[in-house]
Amino acid sequence: MRRVLPAGDRALLVEVADLAAAERLHAALAAAELPGVEELVPAARTVLVRCDPRRVAEVATAIRSLPLAASAPVVGREVEIAVAYDGEDLPEVAAYLGVSAAELVRRHTGARWRVAFTGFAPGFGYLVCDDPLFDVPRRSAPRTRVPRGAVALAGPYSGVYPRESPGGWQLVGRTHAELWDADREPPALLAPGTVVRFAAAGFTVAGAPPRAGASSRPAVATGAVDLPGDRSTAPAIEVVDPGLQLLVQDLGRVGRASLGVAESGAADRRAHRAAQRAVGNPPEAAALELLAGGATLRFRGAGVVARAGADLGATLVHRDGTTEAVPCETPVAVHDGDELVAGWAGRGLRSVIAVRGAIALAPELASLATDTLAGLGSRERGAAPRRAGDVVPLRGPAAVRAAVARPSLAPPPRLPAAGETVVLRVVLGPRDDWFTGDGVRRFLEDEWTVTPRSDRVGIRLEGARALERAVTAELPSEGMAAGAVQVPPHGHPVVLLRDRPVTGGYPVIACVVTDDLDLAAQTPPGARIRFRPTALDVGGPF
Repeated sequence: MRRVLPAGDRALLVEVADLAAAERLHAALAAAELPGVEELVPAARTVLVRCDPRRVAEVATAIRSLPLAASAPVVGREVEIAVAYDGEDLPEVAAYLGVSAAELVRRHTGARWRVAFTGFAPGFGYLVCDDPLFDVPRRSAPRTRVPRGAVALAGPYSGVYPRESPGGWQLVGRTHAELWDADREPPALLAPGTVVRFAAAGFTVAGAPPRAGASSRPAVATGAVDLPGDRSTAPAIEVVDPGLQLLVQDLGRVGRASLGVAESGAADRRAHRAAQRAVGNPPEAAALELLAGGATLRFRGAGVVARAGADLGATLVHRDGTTEAVPCETPVAVHDGDELVAGWAGRGLRSVIAVRGAIALAPELASLATDTLAGLGSRERGAAPRRAGDVVPLRGPAAVRAAVARPSLAPPPRLPAAGETVVLRVVLGPRDDWFTGDGVRRFLEDEWTVTPRSDRVGIRLEGARALERAVTAELPSEGMAAGAVQVPPHGHPVVLLRDRPVTGGYPVIACVVTDDLDLAAQTPPGARIRFRPTALDVGGPF
């Protein structure tokens, strides 16, 4: 069996019979190097194929005739992970499997586990084993907080949470192993093919052993980062007030899904490019992304600043007390000590503030993008938002091949406000057949309200009625494209944005087209969304 399903306008989901076939398909696709294929995300029974949007149909045709690889999965190095088996779900899981807790631990430590694929978060491996005992359902209601190092079970898989995050797996233990370290090569302890042995250990948090593979780099203070030397010669941005959330963003980390890393980066790509163009930076330079508004920034040294995105109103307060408006997508000169005061967004949700010259922070995985789900950002601060008192250092314009600062050629788009209705175009699938005809119809005809629980990971929606499922079984984890509209068990859609997980286990009823992702990211709580279907011809499922 092989089905090629649309996953938005620039990805295909290829479904096969089982994990072994998925591993062979992934190997065949990697070896074939099909023109137009940009990235592969293997999972339990599928491979997500990210494509050049102009060649999606061509790639779909090539995949249908591609023979599976004949070779067995590659087996990598072997690692041992010490686990304290005291997870809060352990008794319930043991009872479900019909064994004692002690027997479950004996079987878990006695099995030979192998990383079949990665996803969800950087360093998270989906481990399969040779013991048929392990097949347990996810929790009916996911936890909002699973601690770092939690050892968990779901379906036939075992996994270890690399950092604190939401999660719906059953918790059976905990470990101090360092699953992810960007300064390590490779950064993930558990790469595909790695063989894992779990060992029971009775350690406590207070007497924890050294973490396996822990980074040797010194701890970095989490307060303000100051600059050496003469303040007048060190250009920087001082954060007087960060507003609701102030993040450093660039265009993200492309091509790292095999590590469990989504591209992340600027939520509104158009606004990011417009602000960089206005100050004369290249589009890939980093800028500040402000949620809703309310920030005050002070400039060290002279320069050029521009804002784009949300209609929040901004004023430049000069050191002599005079003020100047900062129009959207227009360069404005600043001098040492000037302050940019941002109001609150009346339309839109996120603003981009660019300053001529590069942000001089050390990147993590070749990018300064702040990935709030994966915990990636700059090496100095990881994914931490900027705080009052922080100083964001800048390099001079020459460091980014600065061009002439110039305003936008076209007027900025009109962004939505709370109470208004936004139309997002979607490609149905890949799992629209998991919903009843009435469920698909309601998805497209109803209006969905954006809730305050939305963030950079996804827009959480509420409607008048939950979407009805035709298939109630659990969906094996599979790759998630940007814009994927997942439907969790409660039946209300979630539109996945830039900081989405690389893989997920809820069915995707449709995917927002790439050109509408910027608008989605600018839709504030209280606004309503309607989904409008658009066709994508990939020759139908096969």
